[in-house]
Parts: sequence; structure tokens; C-alpha cells
Amino acid sequence: MKNSNNLGLVQKTIVGAQFLFVAFGATVLVPLLVGLDPSVALLTAGIGTLIFHAVTKGKVPVFLGSSFAFIAPIIKATELFGLPGTLSGLVAVGSVYALMSLLVRLRGVTFITRLFPPIVVGPVIMLIGLSLAGTGVNMAQSNWTLAIISLATTIVVSLYAKGLLRLIPIFAGIVVGYIAAIFYGIIDFQPVMDASWFALPAFVRPELRWEAIIFMIPVAIAPVIEHIGDIYAINEVTGKDYVSDPGLHRTMLGDGLACVAASFIGGPPVTTYSEVTGAISLTKIADPAVIRIAAIFGILFSVLGKVSALLKTIPEAVLGGIMLLLFGTIAAVGINSLVKNKIDLGNTRNLVIVSLILILGIGGAEFSIGTFTIGGIGLAALVGVVLNLILPQGKQQ
Repeated sequence: MKNSNNLGLVQKTIVGAQFLFVAFGATVLVPLLVGLDPSVALLTAGIGTLIFHAVTKGKVPVFLGSSFAFIAPIIKATELFGLPGTLSGLVAVGSVYALMSLLVRLRGVTFITRLFPPIVVGPVIMLIGLSLAGTGVNMAQSNWTLAIISLATTIVVSLYAKGLLRLIPIFAGIVVGYIAAIFYGIIDFQPVMDASWFALPAFVRPELRWEAIIFMIPVAIAPVIEHIGDIYAINEVTGKDYVSDPGLHRTMLGDGLACVAASFIGGPPVTTYSEVTGAISLTKIADPAVIRIAAIFGILFSVLGKVSALLKTIPEAVLGGIMLLLFGTIAAVGINSLVKNKIDLGNTRNLVIVSLILILGIGGAEFSIGTFTIGGIGLAALVGVVLNLILPQGKQQ
């Protein structure tokens, strides 16, 4: 990783803005899908990230954005309990993070490393990238020309540029792709013209509904497992051990408190963002201060009506072209984890664990009991944990 202390304030500010652009598409997409205000989501992403950094002593370079894991549950819960009631259930999600944080605090990191050794963590990190591949491709294929222009610019800048420009390959890709979109005549600036310079987001207050709380709490299990995978991913990217310092109990607690804060004002639950982890891997800049700058930009953009409207005019194909690279980078980090830890896939036990994690995760398998459903990465990670505990060590072909 680059020594980000050598970066000046202007450089850090530009890189921080770039990281927000990386997270922007997914952060505003979730509220659009579930009927919440995208500006609230930007605000809660910024506030949630700052809460996370406060709890983790400012040591972990993680950005928190809207969680995709809650899309289906929010839609269903809103039908059953209304939006204010659903928000009370989302506030309660923080209790699951708090409980897991307490368990880690009491049992120690050994408890986690036994549950999540490299044979489980490696393929889970791969899944974090691979499971998002469809999202990246769908965004890109809305206009492959723009996607390729953005992707090619990002690659060229990251490989050949020098000085400040080399620090912002993703930002460069977005700018060039956006300019190309203007020449194609597909940018509608009318929403920007109509938007106010300053506009408060549309806040919604939660209303206590016990049914919504009972409905939502089990949903949090999958994001908690994904959180663990994301923290191990940022470990691999930066070469540091955030599981030990500041501690996984702190990262979980920070994530949980950020979810509570988001839900209290009508935003979607937040989660550690793999997109930004991919950007860190690409730019080699892992200074947590840069992530906090991105969070501040998110807060500012949430109340600057015209800026928020301008960002929303970025074609999804431009973002999609860049996501292709970022999601692939995350998958490569997972592969590197297996190689670095010398995982022998000639060992039948290891092969079974890796194979089932990947297939269940990529295939989108789901398991339901009543209203509780776990699927995707959460289910795949859980199966990997169970198999690692019950399959005998040293089982060979």
C-alpha cells in the first residue's frame, strides 16, 4: 500500500471523492428499489461510516453503504407492517451485531479464526466479488460502448499515469465515460436544472412494531457473516490484521451502530462496501482518513440538491464498466488468500469445502424456515463454517 501520509490534503480530498463515486451507484440504488429517499441513503452512508471509524479508532479503511441483503426483506416488511414499522425492525438489526460483538469480545479472536480459517475465508472473499458480477455486467451492458470507455480509461490510468492522476484511475474513468455520454447525447440535465441548491432529505421516523422486529432480526445473520468476510478481505488487501487491532468486536459494533443510526432517520441498513475495498486494492491507497473524506462528501452531497442530482445523471453503464474491474479485483484477492496460505486443493476435504462455498454462493441458494431465510454469501459461508468443523482433518483423495 502507498504511504498515504505523503499525500497532500488536495490529493486526499480528490481520492476521497473518487471512493464515494465508487460506492455511489449501489448506495443510491438500494433506496430506489425499496422506496426510500436516495439522499437519506447518502447521508446515512456518510454518518454510518464516521460512526464506524469512531468505534474502530479510525484504523480500518472501510466505507459503509446501503446493504443489498435487506432489499427483499424491506419490500416484504413494508407490505406487512408499513415503512415506519419496518424501520423499527431495522433498528433492532443492530442488536444482532452487538451480540456477535460481545461473543467475539468474550471468546477472543481465536473463536473467530477457528470458525473462519483461510479455507473458508478465501472462497468467501471470492464470492463477495463473484456474486456481484451479474450486477456489474447488467450495469455495463446497458451501453457497452460507454462501459468499455470507462473501463479502458481506468486500466490505462492505473497502469501508465503518473503523479496525482495515477491515484484516481476510477475517477478518471467516470469523468471520461461521462464526457463520452454527453457526446452521445444521453445525459438529461433537466433534473439538475430543476433541483434546488439546498434540500434536506425526506426523513422517516420508525414506529415500534414488534412483528417487524421479529421479522427482521434473523435477516441480520447473513450480513454479519458477510461483514466478517469483508474485514478479512480488507486485511488481505492492506496486509494488516484488523481482526486483532482494533478487533473484530469493534468492527461489528461499529457496523451495528451505523445500521441503527441509518434506520432511525429512514435510511437503509448499511454494510461494509466491497466496491471501495476493490478501489483500495487498485489504487493502493488505504488511509482511513481518505475514507472519512469520502463519508463527508456523502453527507454534503445529500443536502446539495444540484450536486446530488448531477451525480444521479451518471449513466449506469459508466459505473458498470468500472465495477467489472473492481468486482474482479475482489475475487482475485480471495484467490490470492488461498495461494498465500498454501491451501492444497488436492486435499479432498479442502476441495469439498471450497467447491460447495462457491457453488452455493454463485448459484444463489436459499434456505428458509418460516419467515427466516438465509441465502447467497451468508448461506455459503455458514455451510463452509459447518463443513470445516465437522469434516475430519487430513482427509485425502
